[in-house]
Amino acid sequence: MLYREVGEFKTSYSEDSQTFPIRFDKYRYFFVLIVGLLFVPFVINDYWAGAVLLPFLIYSIAAIGLNILTGYCGQVSLGTGGFMAVGAYASYKLMTAFPDLNILFIIIISGFVTAIVGTLFGLPSLRIKGFYLAVATLAAQFFLIWLFNKVGWFYNYSASGMITSPSRSLGTFLITGPDATPAAQYLFCFLFVFLLAWVARNLTRGKIGRSWMAIRDMDIAAEIIGVNPLVAKLSAFAISSFYVGVAGALFFSVYLGAVEVTEAFSIQKSFIVLFMVIIGGLGSIFGSFAGAAFMVLLPVALKNLLVLQFGWPVDIAAHLEFIIIGGLIVFFLIVEPHGLAQLWNLLKQKLRLWPFPY
Repeated sequence: MLYREVGEFKTSYSEDSQTFPIRFDKYRYFFVLIVGLLFVPFVINDYWAGAVLLPFLIYSIAAIGLNILTGYCGQVSLGTGGFMAVGAYASYKLMTAFPDLNILFIIIISGFVTAIVGTLFGLPSLRIKGFYLAVATLAAQFFLIWLFNKVGWFYNYSASGMITSPSRSLGTFLITGPDATPAAQYLFCFLFVFLLAWVARNLTRGKIGRSWMAIRDMDIAAEIIGVNPLVAKLSAFAISSFYVGVAGALFFSVYLGAVEVTEAFSIQKSFIVLFMVIIGGLGSIFGSFAGAAFMVLLPVALKNLLVLQFGWPVDIAAHLEFIIIGGLIVFFLIVEPHGLAQLWNLLKQKLRLWPFPY
């Protein structure tokens, strides 16, 4: 009886098209925000921050970015890891070149730098699509990793080739560096997730989002009805790359603190984010969160259950993780292409009509 529209009357178009048409959804959303802001920071510790919460928040941003490009605009990309590396190295150069620059502006500027790079590599999408575009973005992945690995300027000619995040604070709270507290890092990432998810939700429901979906469904028909393919595709690449760049900057500066490009941003990173989008649901902001949560929690659950409780070897648990992920990808592509988000929507539809069958 909780999940109903009974007694909820809409008197305008804006009310009818709001993000949460059912009041219960709105209350649930605010409840999650309150818990995330007022409860989690007081109980978080190093393990939960490093193993679950920080990677979930950062991967959610990257998944939303890739979902904008692939799920909403239909442009396949396998270069997410490379674009995350652009954001990471941009933040490193900004932190070392401008020691007094606020960490908040560093992350945002890193996103804009990645947006420029992503737009340049998105130019082939004006001529090619599908498998050929995937190969072009895969080439961008390998080129960017090679560039950051071979050109010493990007890592300030360090002998080890690694980049290390200097200590930076936001107000009185230390955000980066070895002395940063898990609560401060969590709240900093939570702020970006909330703002970027809100922006993405409004973009995909507006004019630009409709142009992306028109290009995704049939680009020739979209051009006939007045959608500019150049603007639609390049804007999708730019905005998607901005999100991925922010995720890469947070991944380096807040989460890891020190990275080596061939290990932290390899092709495996691109596939991990792609799997998040496929399992969570293409063309869904909620699906980006669901896929990120699944991909982050699965290895933690397998490690705690199989390795620590039952004494399984670590390599067997890791192989089982690949088997589960591969099986789920095949299952969702065949049975439910819209992933966990669609299963959640079906469950809500059943709740709206329960106990009556349909």
